[in-house]
Order: sequence, then structure tokens, then C-alpha cells
Amino acid sequence: MTKAELVGLIAQKTGVEKSTVMTIVETTMEEIKFSIKENESVFLRGFGTFNAKKRAEKTGRNIKKNTAVIIPAHYTPSFKPSKSFINEVKNNVK
Repeated sequence: MTKAELVGLIAQKTGVEKSTVMTIVETTMEEIKFSIKENESVFLRGFGTFNAKKRAEKTGRNIKKNTAVIIPAHYTPSFKPSKSFINEVKNNVK
């Protein structure tokens, strides 16, 4: 499902104009990204938690040059689904 399809579905189910729904969806995603950049978790009950996860420094390989490369420690966005979300997917995906 694309963002446009999601917006269309929400607009259809709620009766709100697509442009309004698109603004809400865009703003929601921007606020989630901003919170994660500020190292704050976003918890949505029944859905899951968005947060920034720290990755440790590690050694990688450049296979073209056959050399070791140090990959510095960094943060990456992460999503952990709630238990109810996991169970719904586990029991209903065909």
C-alpha cells in the first residue's frame, strides 16, 4: 500500500477530504521523524514504538579493494510492534 492509497482509504472511511487527510498523515510522519532525531521514542498504544537504536562501531570489508573499513557507531531508526499487533499479523496473514 502506498501513502496515496492509505490517504484514499482513510478519506473514504472517515468522510474527510483527501487533502486534509494527506496533511495529517504528512504531519504525523514529520513529527515521528523529528522525535526520533531528538532521541525521543514515539509510543502508539496497540501499534508499536518508534525509536532510535544505537549501532556499535564495527569492522566491515570493502570486497572490491579487499580492505578492512571501520564503520563508526551511529543511530538508526527502529520500530518495535506491540504484542497485540504481532499476534494479529501472526494469526491473520494468509
